[in-house]
Amino acid sequence: MKNIVLFASGSGTNVQNIIEFFNKDASARVAAVFCNNPKAFVIQRCQTAGVPCIIFNRNDFYNTRRVLELVRAFETDLIVLAGFLWLIPEYLVDEYPKRILNIHPALLPDFGGKGMYGMYVHEAVIATKKRVSGITIHVVDKEYDEGKIVFQAKTKITKDDTAQSLANKIHELEQKHFPQVIKEYLAGLEG
Repeated sequence: MKNIVLFASGSGTNVQNIIEFFNKDASARVAAVFCNNPKAFVIQRCQTAGVPCIIFNRNDFYNTRRVLELVRAFETDLIVLAGFLWLIPEYLVDEYPKRILNIHPALLPDFGGKGMYGMYVHEAVIATKKRVSGITIHVVDKEYDEGKIVFQAKTKITKDDTAQSLANKIHELEQKHFPQVIKEYLAGLEG
């Protein structure tokens, strides 16, 4: 069985969805969740699901190899960023080339880069009067939101949409597609 390690910073709805998906699918399992926010609700979701949650700080992540050592300890086949806001350090990208996936709440390459996360993305999309938005699942490289695109799904934006209503549509796309794309990507790595 393949081991997936998730990284998260917030409430963890995608984390919970991915854990539940792989609890029913024997192709892989969520071995652990790594979190950089000791107050994040994702920690409680992990406790409820019985999945180890490792809390780390900026120094651990950028100035030591502690996080890498812990990721290795879980015999990790794939790292998935599920609402994780920090740039992945080069040492981790080098250790897991093409084995780190991220989900972004817009259609990259538009509305990506540093500072473009959460409601900031949806507000920017609405402000530019786009008619379509969506999700992008991509391979992580050494820059924010610039890795190879693996999957995109779209949703229409109506003239009545707000940043919040768009966020709700994007969340539905994430919940529908993210676990399945992870499964398919992981299967493709075996070949």
